[in-house]
Amino acid sequence: MSLAAEIAIEHSSTEPGAKRAPARRAMQKGQQTKAAIVEAALGLATQIGLEGLSIGVLAEVTQMSKSGVFAHFGSREEMQISVVREYFSRFEQEVFYPALHADRGLPRVQALFGNWMKRVAVEIQSGCIFISGAVEFDDRPGPVRDALAFSVQTWLSALYRAVVLAKQCGHLRSDADEQQMAFEIHGLILALHYEARFLKNPGSIERANQGFSNILARYAVTPVTPN
Repeated sequence: MSLAAEIAIEHSSTEPGAKRAPARRAMQKGQQTKAAIVEAALGLATQIGLEGLSIGVLAEVTQMSKSGVFAHFGSREEMQISVVREYFSRFEQEVFYPALHADRGLPRVQALFGNWMKRVAVEIQSGCIFISGAVEFDDRPGPVRDALAFSVQTWLSALYRAVVLAKQCGHLRSDADEQQMAFEIHGLILALHYEARFLKNPGSIERANQGFSNILARYAVTPVTPN
């Protein structure tokens, strides 16, 4: 290859890159800043709820200008939706994906519940956006409610599929109602939040675990040892 050709290639590959580099760095910095704002908003939302979030409050917490915070979201509503999506993403990473390593069938259902309980143990202290959000937006149609409902429905659908698979694997009785079983498991979690976080009743986690054992005893083909 001639020197002229090498220079031409170098020129064509480095000059556009040099021009794009500042833009790329600016984009990365913007993404990092937005992630930091969402992180701060997430921490606040677990304490004061999604409805308590505002551009002004976040600007104060992050020590940014209101216009700076607004530029990353465009509206308070979009900021709230970003928080819901991030919360659900973390829920998936902590509860759903690790359970996929368990064997199909009842072991996976047990893993889902066990991971869920670990997360709830933390949420009892910090709060749960899905729980508080349901109270704040249950009768308020709009994008924020839609984002909350979609997240919860997505998770419950995954739980239901795990129960269906357990029945297909022969781990549940042939007359087991998969939808009822999934409903009862979800009900345990909701009761645990109410009992432990709101009423501060001791022993709530143990009762939730016992409730899950009772569900397995009623639906499983053979006795199951809780994880």
